[in-house]
Amino acid sequence: MMKRSITPYPYPLPVAVVDYGVGNLHSVVKSFEYVGAKVHLADHPDAIGDAAALVFPGQGALTQCMYRLVATGLDSAVRSWIQADRPFFGICLGLQVLFEHSEEGNTPGLGIFKGQVVRFRLDPPNKVPHMGWNTVRFLGRPSSMTEGLDRANDQFYFVHSYHVKPESTQNIWCETVYGDRFISGICRGNCFGTQFHPEKSQKKGLQLYRNFLQWAHTGGKRRSKNKGPLFITLLKNEQQP
Repeated sequence: MMKRSITPYPYPLPVAVVDYGVGNLHSVVKSFEYVGAKVHLADHPDAIGDAAALVFPGQGALTQCMYRLVATGLDSAVRSWIQADRPFFGICLGLQVLFEHSEEGNTPGLGIFKGQVVRFRLDPPNKVPHMGWNTVRFLGRPSSMTEGLDRANDQFYFVHSYHVKPESTQNIWCETVYGDRFISGICRGNCFGTQFHPEKSQKKGLQLYRNFLQWAHTGGKRRSKNKGPLFITLLKNEQQP
């Protein structure tokens, strides 16, 4: 059993994990609990509750994922959350769903980022799906999200057949080479997404989740003058005995 690690927050940070009824959420939940989160599952908008951060795990097919999001109203909830610039972390499919359209099942996504999700088209000996450890190179800010990581050489675990192609390079966070170079992470404001699975990436993945929780915690502090939803959530928790 994983024990909770020592964290810089005075209380477990409340985190909602989107549950769209597909895939095993156990490893994501346990990883976030280990680095200092109090995790609950959200299978409908009201279940997000007082979360300080929203995590979208990624397994399964995008077509089925979008069907469940629309059926439960979570599609609008996720859009609203990100539009309000509240801390969000999308993992694998949770990154792909943020874009306008995917070749997988000719499926429209949430359209939060302009661009497409396309299938790998690779020459031998590269195989699809891309599965296993690969190097991730982080390209730009924010540096606090990569604290404790080698920004150019750390390896993370991948398993995917599709990858994102943003229209703009402005939100590219990291890249990886598999046959060709592809985008393995995006960031904008308080929204982050990775094609790789931090929860499957051992110590480096846990460090990235730990950095995200710290980002969410201090991000609420930075926006305290606006008295936004995240500030109110954090303030309520800090006032608890």
